[in-house]
Amino acid sequence: MYVGTLSFDLLLGDVHSLKEKRSLVKPIVAELQRKFAVSVAEVGGQNLHRRAEIGVAMVSGDLGHLNGVLDRCERLVAARPEVELLSVRRRLHTDED
Repeated sequence: MYVGTLSFDLLLGDVHSLKEKRSLVKPIVAELQRKFAVSVAEVGGQNLHRRAEIGVAMVSGDLGHLNGVLDRCERLVAARPEVELLSVRRRLHTDED
């Protein structure tokens, strides 16, 4: 069994309120869940209106499949024009860790 996680640190564009921030972050979270069947949540920076941290997690029995899905998740977020991807942290765990 393999568990993979991604942590995205995002800088949001012309955002002046937490309400505007939610209108940008929620569609990203929903699209990741819908397209890739991964667990996703905003996990940091909830009180900052121009920054967001989104966490993604997935469990798989095949390391190649896991890496492929995480790669596609990363490309999807990086391609969003309304956010700037500052950093991505990837972690892989096995049931032997």
